[in-house]
Amino acid sequence: MSLKQRLAAPGITIAPGVYDALTALLVQQAGFPAAYLSGASIAYTRLGRSDIGLLGLDDVAQVTSCIRERVELPLIVDADTGFGNALNVMRSVRLLERAGASAIQLEDQTSPKRCGHLQGKSVIATREMVGKLRAAVDARRDEGTLIIARTDAVAVEGFDAALERAARYAEAGADLLFVEAVRSRDQMQQLNQVLGALCPLMANMVEGGMTPVTSAQELAEIGYRLVIFPGGTVRALTHALQGYLASLHTHGSTGPWRDRMLDFDALNAVIGTPELLALGQRYD
Repeated sequence: MSLKQRLAAPGITIAPGVYDALTALLVQQAGFPAAYLSGASIAYTRLGRSDIGLLGLDDVAQVTSCIRERVELPLIVDADTGFGNALNVMRSVRLLERAGASAIQLEDQTSPKRCGHLQGKSVIATREMVGKLRAAVDARRDEGTLIIARTDAVAVEGFDAALERAARYAEAGADLLFVEAVRSRDQMQQLNQVLGALCPLMANMVEGGMTPVTSAQELAEIGYRLVIFPGGTVRALTHALQGYLASLHTHGSTGPWRDRMLDFDALNAVIGTPELLALGQRYD
């Protein structure tokens, strides 16, 4: 089922965050219906840096391509600001669509952007973002490739202004709306009441962020159709790896951590080594 079809069906779609082909494979094997390629998580893992606009289009496209070569599930790709003006947005959409994106998320921050839950953001004019979204819609080759419009205006211009922007973005042709960093359940309910009739809404759950972390069931009751947990994967793995390295440093052995690890054969089973070797034998 495509992401567009899934969002048209009843219920809410959960998309865990991924940052490479391995994490996307694990999400697929866990049975989730979609994955979210987080720009922040690419910056954390590829650069060891913060989400402050250091990534380029080629970084995101390369990771998208590697993931698509390995997994089949719908992939939502965080394209930040589109990496420039409307013409840059057109190139970004075409490149990411060819790389395998099922949906492409664009935001209205100025460049360089920063994580939606950091302070000090600024946004471009509504008119400029409307033009960028129209360019994105025109650039896609397949109507099944969804365009997600994100506004960061809550922290900059206020909640009401963010709702007005999102409505304009829907008029420009966005397939989903994403109002970033809402501060309360009451705001979640208000934006669904105001915007829910225009197109499906996406929620962003960031552990320690500005938006209260809410279960998928509760979000569905509020009216959301898609929820992402973009940084949860990298935060969970970083925490586990810190524990593993501390144990190895203390004991000089992986022995005390073995019950929390996969061994050689188990990891090869996860990534499909036996099947890959068997496939190779067909061509011997």
